[in-house]
Amino acid sequence: MVRPFRAAYVGAALVTVYGAVSGRERLQWFSKPLLMPLLAADALHGGRALAPADRTLLLGSLAAATVGDVLLIDPDDDRRLVAGASSFAVMQAGYSALWLRRGARPRVRVAVPRLAAWLGAAGLLRAKAPNLAVPLSSYGVTLGTAAVLASDPRLAPGAENIAGTNIPSRDPRSRLGVGALLFTVSDGLIVLRRLFARGARSRRVTESVILSTYAAAQYLLTDPRVHEVTDRA
Repeated sequence: MVRPFRAAYVGAALVTVYGAVSGRERLQWFSKPLLMPLLAADALHGGRALAPADRTLLLGSLAAATVGDVLLIDPDDDRRLVAGASSFAVMQAGYSALWLRRGARPRVRVAVPRLAAWLGAAGLLRAKAPNLAVPLSSYGVTLGTAAVLASDPRLAPGAENIAGTNIPSRDPRSRLGVGALLFTVSDGLIVLRRLFARGARSRRVTESVILSTYAAAQYLLTDPRVHEVTDRA
């Protein structure tokens, strides 16, 4: 099936990344707010078999992500960073609800490495940016919860699971774990950029990597085919 909105999403993502690495903020203001609406349009166009509750959760999550995208066009403003994290916390809660509806449950071997990463990031924030430690660490709880659920082997019974992450296969459900991992990498880089990137060039390059991993994550996590599976665990 032709997926025109997902193709347009890839194009908008490329423009957004280019705007970041080149320092052309106007390009980001044009393209970045289009990203999640394009994925929402794909969900409506290509996800006709979505249950009403699943559709509402997915579209609501993408709406919250749109707000976060706009707020984080200027990632160097701490107030916008905190507000953006709050918007993405709503999105992560929506994704968690979707995974729970598909039968995902937290597993210790999946949760342990995510918990270790969260503790490391929280400790780093507390030491280097205490004003951001509480809001960003709180957001990290919602991120980690969604990541743990997305990597539950029950979501993709036929997929191989290595180190707590499902290995992508032809089944789109198997790609959720990698999508969640990319999201975690993207958000981790936001923290590292805020704390350690000083030069303009290093900040632009890091921002382009953040946006690249974020765009790839959303592409994998929002595929409506994942939620059209009729069997419920």
